[in-house]
Amino acid sequence: MGVDALVRSGKFLFHKEYSHINSTERPNDRKWSQEAEITYYQWVPLILLFQAFLFKFPNVIWKMLNGGSGLNLDKICKLADETQWGSPDDRKSAIENMAFFLDRWLLTHRQYKHNFVARAKAKASRLVCFLCNKREGTFLTALYLCIKVCFLANVIGQFFLLNAFMATDYNMYGFEFISMMNSGESMRESPRFPRVTLCDFQIRQLQNIQRWTVQCVLPINLFNEKIFIFLWFWFFFIACLCGFNLLKWMFLIVFKRNNYMYVKKYLTITEQLVNASDKKMCRRFAEQYLRDDGCFVARMIGMNSTDMVITDLLDCMFRNFRLREEPKHQEFPEDEESKLLDKEKDTNPLAFRGNNVQ
Repeated sequence: MGVDALVRSGKFLFHKEYSHINSTERPNDRKWSQEAEITYYQWVPLILLFQAFLFKFPNVIWKMLNGGSGLNLDKICKLADETQWGSPDDRKSAIENMAFFLDRWLLTHRQYKHNFVARAKAKASRLVCFLCNKREGTFLTALYLCIKVCFLANVIGQFFLLNAFMATDYNMYGFEFISMMNSGESMRESPRFPRVTLCDFQIRQLQNIQRWTVQCVLPINLFNEKIFIFLWFWFFFIACLCGFNLLKWMFLIVFKRNNYMYVKKYLTITEQLVNASDKKMCRRFAEQYLRDDGCFVARMIGMNSTDMVITDLLDCMFRNFRLREEPKHQEFPEDEESKLLDKEKDTNPLAFRGNNVQ
């Protein structure tokens, strides 16, 4: 069997020191071959699959843990979205049912213990936005921020993962490509993905092992080079988006006034806030009733449906809150009304008795 046939059928070691191809001499050293061995390109599909799993993993954690708040956020967002397509009566009934369910959820997860431990947890929840406390209304918001941090840490860690995988400075890969494009240079062969290498293989003939070195072409590295250039720019773009999104949500959650402003915006549309006392009640509604988790759920419903749905939902919940907190009084307060009835009994007892008989 000729050397050419052996090259096509054997198993070889591929080396990234392909510059020795044009040299008059090649180091005839086994240690050099082992150090120059390329081992990453066979595992490219697996590393890409593992990277995809790392991007999905924070979402899996969110789906597993957000149910601990006592609310199925996915279903209620789906129900809110479906209310847009029903009849007016069905839509009104669905909004009222969601308002009733959210009201029961908010009232159920109130703090009922007032000992030292409960007060310490409450104070810690107000100071640390990443502390999950269901009784203080910070479970979903703290968990959501932790998931956002995981997404950002994941995309930054991808650069270091590829550094270890390819044993190169992958962090600078995209900048090198941009510099080359700006300078007008042609797309030269990347030292990280050589297309031409030296291949070592051995032939056993009558107990003699002969070691051969031939020139090999790796066409797969043409695709690998383009794939990892795209991944570098994609990771950079995702890292910027994750960083901006994390800062945005930290601003919305840390500064409590944002909850009041969010609720006030929609209640103003429905003309619920007429005077100063209505605005004061709106503040109590946002900060003491909805709290962080309630406002977070409202934001999620608004993001997954329309402003019309969240406007009607907050309007219905605010009406229920107002009826419970400040029930509508009659024209006279109870104490004055009772005095008026007693006076009427004394002045005209027959008329009063006659009314009772009827």
